[in-house]
Amino acid sequence: MAGKSDDRSFRVRLSQLSQTIEGAAAMHGENPMQRGFIGANILRIPHYNKGSAFSLQERQMLCLHGLLPPRVMSEEAQAERIMDGLRKRSSDLDRYTDLMDLLDRNEKLFYRVLCDHIQELMPIVYTPTVGKACQEYGHIFRRPKGLFITIHDLGHVESILANWPERDIKAICFTDGERILGLGDLGCDGMGIPVGKLALYTACAGIKPHQLLPVILDVGTDNEELLKDEYYIGLRQPRDRSHRYDELIAEFIDSVMHWFGPTTLLQFEDFGNRNAFRLLNQYRERCCTFNDDIQGTASVALAGIYASLRLTNTKLVDNVFLFQGAGEAAIGIAMLIVAAMVEQGVEESVALSRIWLFDSRGLVVKNRAKGGIEGTHKVPFAHEHAYIETLQEAVDVLKPTAIIGVAAVPRAFTQQICETMARNHERPIIFALSNPTSKAECTAEEAYQWTKGKCVFASGSPFSDVTYNGQRFCPGQGNNCYIFPGVALGIIASAARRVTDKSFLVAAQSLARLVTDADLAVGRVYPSLDEIREVSVQIAVDVAQVCYDSNLASMLPKPDDLPSFIRSHQYSTRYENFVPDVYAWPKL
Repeated sequence: MAGKSDDRSFRVRLSQLSQTIEGAAAMHGENPMQRGFIGANILRIPHYNKGSAFSLQERQMLCLHGLLPPRVMSEEAQAERIMDGLRKRSSDLDRYTDLMDLLDRNEKLFYRVLCDHIQELMPIVYTPTVGKACQEYGHIFRRPKGLFITIHDLGHVESILANWPERDIKAICFTDGERILGLGDLGCDGMGIPVGKLALYTACAGIKPHQLLPVILDVGTDNEELLKDEYYIGLRQPRDRSHRYDELIAEFIDSVMHWFGPTTLLQFEDFGNRNAFRLLNQYRERCCTFNDDIQGTASVALAGIYASLRLTNTKLVDNVFLFQGAGEAAIGIAMLIVAAMVEQGVEESVALSRIWLFDSRGLVVKNRAKGGIEGTHKVPFAHEHAYIETLQEAVDVLKPTAIIGVAAVPRAFTQQICETMARNHERPIIFALSNPTSKAECTAEEAYQWTKGKCVFASGSPFSDVTYNGQRFCPGQGNNCYIFPGVALGIIASAARRVTDKSFLVAAQSLARLVTDADLAVGRVYPSLDEIREVSVQIAVDVAQVCYDSNLASMLPKPDDLPSFIRSHQYSTRYENFVPDVYAWPKL
């Protein structure tokens, strides 16, 4: 017989379901107790719909009997059927649309399938397929997910937030669509990124989906192809770069804090270089926010570097890092590497001297004739050195122990560059982190072949295993999903008022500790994605501890058992039981 806690849980579920149906009935002018209305609407609500998994008792009690095929299927059987259908699809984009359709009709089953097959489906719901989905967003658009707020809505943002049916929002992922992955300005079609990121909040860390909100801030686009596309779903105007842009950002953030609460986590996502650092610096002390492209990318890259040191048998300060790129990702990683060295007792000036940047104008050095440095975040990394025009020459002269690609310049790591790295160092570190796959600096197979199996390799998008000279390599994917879901879980669980860089340094250390000797034996510098839920919990615990140690946590008093507290708040992909605790009385 169900216990008291089960009975209370049922009462809550039934109350929520009743309120949802009553609201829908009121909108349609229907009687909420009309049998057909009750049953049909339950099937239309993704949060409650179980499809053919409703038991006979549930079907009869909820007026569903006859509205479903007679066979009652288990959730496991449903998940197997979904995977069978996905594997029969001819393209990853078709698999993506199938999964988004599943999310629209059966939330629990979507997350059950995604969690059980995270290794197989991660490239579908996120990079690289999500990039293709964004490029085709207007053509595959079916049902809106999240909020669309435009530059023309200035002065009315809070009223738009009030239209969202959930009030218990803990985290928002928002973008203006200017720099989607390595694909550039996709405007409103960039909505696929916040949707995908928040799906990973749930799949990877167990954050409850009803507490998450994806948002696009549509200020136009400078992508001429989109402006000419008859199916483009956004504003047909050039990107607004006037003072109105900053006013929209300010109103949005203020409205979120007022409507959803001051500890609501705001994740900046895929903002252009001209705005990413500026906005992060402007708001990081005013609200609970972070930029995943800067801080999340930095953390996952640093974790991979930490793990790599166990293969190269070197200390962090012993390495020289050369970045292909000097944008938000490169600067974010470089700054976190400096912070990590300083934490280990290295002077900041020494730490900075170990890092070099190479951008579209060549090596970043002081007084560079080609400019592009003053007034940017590149300045601390501009060293006294002769100007170098090509990446190959920079590798020849600087002899870096690690090259890290984050500029979305495909094939930047040539055969000659990789061979030079292997000649100069016994175990060179080669991280081709640009997304999607088409923008990668080199493939895993090329890196291993060109270095004769010597390199420590990681990439931003997934690559298949490689066999070289009889040895199997399993390239690690430096995917931000190792970091941002766990960081978000820790921030939400502690109700932190701010997000600090210390959280991302600690997250990198946590992730690196979870890399096993078995992982390293096959060249993998990240844990298996199959372990992502546990990885996220460990990161969340460490991040929450940082929040409490820094007096930034609002969830007081601090729980005695942080791991148990965090696990107790995670989302379950198991179906709810809508049959109440039923029992008989003795005859009176």
